[in-house]
Amino acid sequence: MRHPRTLSALGAALVLTLAACGDPGSADGGTADGGPAATTAPADGGTSAAAAACEPIAGDQLVVLEDDQDLQTVDNVIPAVHAPDAQPAMIAALDAVSASLDTEALIELNRQVDVERSTSSEAAAAYFEEAGIEVADTSGSGDVVVGAGNFSESATLAELYALALTEAGYTTEVRTIGNRETYEPALESGELTVVPEYVGTLTEFLNLKVNGADADARASSDLEATTEALRELGEEVGLTFGEPSEAADQNAYAVTTAFADEYAVTTLSELAETCGGGVVLGGPPECPDRPFCQPGLEETYGLTISEFVSLDAGGPLTKQALTSGEVSLGMVFSSDAALAEE
Repeated sequence: MRHPRTLSALGAALVLTLAACGDPGSADGGTADGGPAATTAPADGGTSAAAAACEPIAGDQLVVLEDDQDLQTVDNVIPAVHAPDAQPAMIAALDAVSASLDTEALIELNRQVDVERSTSSEAAAAYFEEAGIEVADTSGSGDVVVGAGNFSESATLAELYALALTEAGYTTEVRTIGNRETYEPALESGELTVVPEYVGTLTEFLNLKVNGADADARASSDLEATTEALRELGEEVGLTFGEPSEAADQNAYAVTTAFADEYAVTTLSELAETCGGGVVLGGPPECPDRPFCQPGLEETYGLTISEFVSLDAGGPLTKQALTSGEVSLGMVFSSDAALAEE
């Protein structure tokens, strides 16, 4: 998987167009010559169920199928703060940003940066004004360093946090500092004051850090329970948190709109019921071993995977394989810039 996340579904209404299939934050997997490496794994041993298989259908538009049985862990955006530096005005400013964001807004911010090629600061400034974000408590003072991960979505969210904190009275600096393994310790130490984070992924990162590699999972598809677990784990390492936003960036599964129309499917449950003979799944090389990917689709939904094609994690190879009719179902990311409606 890419950057921070694991992933609430957007539902069937989100449309992904081929024209916007670039995703700078995604891994570009595949074979040495740039082509996909296909492996076959007939789930039914080649029985007559293959007659009911749903073959891939090419098309320029993709649609995300609803994760109606909550396979994915929640990964809503949440501000993570170095607890000793936290002040009421700081948390209130960050919460004002959270209150303004939903997944559609996050997709549009990503589109502005990844497709339209605005800078993160330009996209954040335009959104801050258009969304009418109001910072009521302006009693803040002192310096605040807002950290960002090394991908565009994190950078844009960091710029939004900085704008709100400036309005609250703080002197702000945005600093890009790499991946979570780099920026989380910097947040604990106070080198960074605040970082945009993701509820489920950070919960499990801290869970393993605090409780060890064999710890039972604390993150789930329940946002309230996972956020509570995150706050408890944060106390152990000196972090506190604002409120989670409605915006989420998690794994999602897409088909072409032509496929969805042909087989009349809008949810993953409907897909499993309709396509008893199997579907061709495309995704990152680790998908067959990851519980949120092929095993989860098979166990949670009873979906038959007749063939797996090794591609990338929600990137251009997966989108191209879907639109060209190479795979029926592909793993994408729910805040992908290409999901913006035109």
